[in-house]
Amino acid sequence: MAKKTHVKVRLVPEAKPDSAFYYYVKKPSGGEKAKVKLKARKYNPVSRKHEIFIEKKLPPHSK
Repeated sequence: MAKKTHVKVRLVPEAKPDSAFYYYVKKPSGGEKAKVKLKARKYNPVSRKHEIFIEKKLPPHSK
């Protein structure tokens, strides 16, 4: 079986990391871009503004 080329990460608002809204995005699992923390300017419908979203670890899941 081949290695995964992407990893799923969660983007949360920089100003309010505990906000109810977040994005899931794919990030490369190897190479130069894998080591850089992802940062993007996205729309937040809670505050109804564009904000900076930063990468956080995925929350632990329960079965």
